[in-house]
Amino acid sequence: VFEFADQYRGSYSDSLGSVVCPFYCSYSGYNDELLWGASWLHRASQNASYMTYIQSNGHTLGADDDDYSFSWDDKRVGTKVLLSKGFLQDRIEELQLYKVHTDNYICSLIPGTSSFQAQYTPGGLLYKGSASNLQYVTSTAFLLLTYANYLNSSGGHASCGTTTVTAKNLISLAKKQVDYILGQNPAKMSYMVGFGERYPQHVHHRGSSLPSVQVHPNSIPCNAGFQYLYSSSPNPNILVGAILGGPDNRDSFSDDRNNYQQS
Repeated sequence: VFEFADQYRGSYSDSLGSVVCPFYCSYSGYNDELLWGASWLHRASQNASYMTYIQSNGHTLGADDDDYSFSWDDKRVGTKVLLSKGFLQDRIEELQLYKVHTDNYICSLIPGTSSFQAQYTPGGLLYKGSASNLQYVTSTAFLLLTYANYLNSSGGHASCGTTTVTAKNLISLAKKQVDYILGQNPAKMSYMVGFGERYPQHVHHRGSSLPSVQVHPNSIPCNAGFQYLYSSSPNPNILVGAILGGPDNRDSFSDDRNNYQQS
C-alpha cells in the first residue's frame, strides 16, 4: 500500500472534491501521509529501506517545516514526535533534526517560553479553531504525553531557548487539558458525553438524536431526520464516550444540536 501511494501520488479530494469538500478536502496534501507512513513502517519493521526513504525524502515531505497543529489533515508534528524517539532512545543521529522540530512545537505550547504562540481560553483550554476545537486539544494532549514518555525514558528534556522544559511540565499541561474536558472548567460541563454529572444533551450526531428502532420501528427517510435535528428535546440515545467540539475562545458553550462547530 505504501509503495502504491508513493508511486501514484495525489490527494483523494482531487477527484472527490464535489462530495468531500469543503469539510473533508485534503488541504495539506499527501506529503505528510507519506512521511507518517514511512515512519510507522520503520518503527514496526525496522526495515532500513524506510529509514533511507525518510532521509532521502524528508526534506520535500515536510521535515523542514515547523508546524503547530496535529490533526486528521496534517500529521507532520506527530511524525516528528515519533521520529524523535529514534534519536532519544536509539541514538540515531540522523533523526536529531526531528527532535529539534518537536521541541519547537512543544515550546510553542508552553506559556512563558520565548517561542510561546498558542492561544488559551480564560479558563485554560488550548484554542486552535472555532470548529471542533477539542479534536486539536485531545491530539495535542496525546502528543505531550507521548513526548514526555520519550523524554523520561532517555533522561532528556525540551530546549526552549534558555528555558528547559521537562517531561513533568508536559504531563502537567496535558492533565490540565484533560481535566478541563472532563468538567474542571468555567461552565462545570463535561464535554465527554455520559461522563460526569453534567454533560451536553443535544449532540450533533444522527444515530444519537434519532429515536431507536425499538421506539420507531419504521424507517426514517433522510429528509424526515430534520425534525430531530431541530428538536429541542435531549438526544434519546446517549452517545457515551463521545467528545464534542467544545466551547469557544471565551469558554462559552451552546448545547445546540444544530451548532455542529460546538456540538
